[in-house]
Amino acid sequence: MERLNSGGSSIRRRSLSISSHVSHQTDNDAESESVSEAGDIGDRALPSRRFSERFSFDNRSENGAVVSIPEEYRLHPVFTSTAPLCTDAIVACEDTKHEPPKGLPELLDYASCMAHLSVFGMLGVLTRYLLQKLFGPEVANVTSNKTILYLDLPSNMIGSFLMGWFGVVFKGDISHVSEHLAIAITTGYLGSLTTFSGWNQKMLELSVSGHWLFSALGFIIGLFLVAFSIIFGIETAKGFRWLLNRLNMSSGNDGSMMNCRVHSYRGQMIVMMMFLVILGILWGVSGALVKAKFKHGGSAAQLWFACMVGPIGVWIRWFLARLNGRGLGKEGLFKWIPFGTLIANVSAACIMAALSSVKNAVNTRDCDTVVAGIQFGLMGCLSTVSTFAAEFNAMRESDHPWRAYAYATITVCVSFSLGILIYCIPVWTKGFDIDT
Repeated sequence: MERLNSGGSSIRRRSLSISSHVSHQTDNDAESESVSEAGDIGDRALPSRRFSERFSFDNRSENGAVVSIPEEYRLHPVFTSTAPLCTDAIVACEDTKHEPPKGLPELLDYASCMAHLSVFGMLGVLTRYLLQKLFGPEVANVTSNKTILYLDLPSNMIGSFLMGWFGVVFKGDISHVSEHLAIAITTGYLGSLTTFSGWNQKMLELSVSGHWLFSALGFIIGLFLVAFSIIFGIETAKGFRWLLNRLNMSSGNDGSMMNCRVHSYRGQMIVMMMFLVILGILWGVSGALVKAKFKHGGSAAQLWFACMVGPIGVWIRWFLARLNGRGLGKEGLFKWIPFGTLIANVSAACIMAALSSVKNAVNTRDCDTVVAGIQFGLMGCLSTVSTFAAEFNAMRESDHPWRAYAYATITVCVSFSLGILIYCIPVWTKGFDIDT
């Protein structure tokens, strides 16, 4: 009897130890999860991807954090009878009655999502171009390449504001209708509407002409404006949600959002085919316009070439977003840093600077058209300010607000420093005539 009591105590101690371990790990990962989901978690947002990860045997939670369970405890009977330990992160607590979602298989799920991203990404490129023209020297004359109010500032502010609405407050409601639609709006449209690489390049062009103060102020004022934009977006969206609740129009009261959900195989196939047709039309029209206008050059040819290559940048950024919330190495160091967004923004800024150096060196009309199209489309869609702003705001409101400013400093300083080496030094040494 003493041995049984001793064994029972040992089991309880081990159970408490594992419970404490999982609880501690969950607490440590909670902030990285909130920061990741505030921005983008890439293909982990797909239903088929979530299901496969949930039931995999590497003990990963939905946000990608690894919960290390000692081998001797993994299939211990104590897990089957201890309710607090029954989480998605523990393999032994899986619900064997759970069935895969009755939607598209994984391959078609990816294809459908990429079609959504492509269509909304091209719409984001077109909107960014229109905002440049509207607020630029040709119409409102508010922004220009020669001041700290750079050409992409209005699109970055509007995109960050809309991210507060559709990427933070109402993202869950949109996901109830379609996960692909939520990804398309936030990652596809808002991510392509805003661009960090264009922002960084304009500051490099100011610094190369000797306007270092303007360059520094451009980053500081730009960061303040996009941070304020997303806060304003979140607050106004919360006010609108409150108004809906007062009018009994919230999706939570009558379930109307759930009734609109596209979850059947047939429904998702129809939506996928519809977006593939739209994508084909957009690519066809863009290709025809590029062919017609390429020989003349100019902004029109650059725009339609940008629309053709823009979806590639969206796809790359979407796949990189799976690194958000993962951390470095097996131990997951620095999980609070969204490495996917950081890599996308820094790499796009560096490639943007390299392409500008190539354009200065070659200096032909055809080269200018191709390079400007790649910069505006591919690099503009690869980098993002709206997701960056959402992550910055989530960190600022966390228990460690200093992380927001550390993350912003790392992004800006690394991108600008590498840009100096890639763009400014060649300009200074070769003596190119730069028109800023």
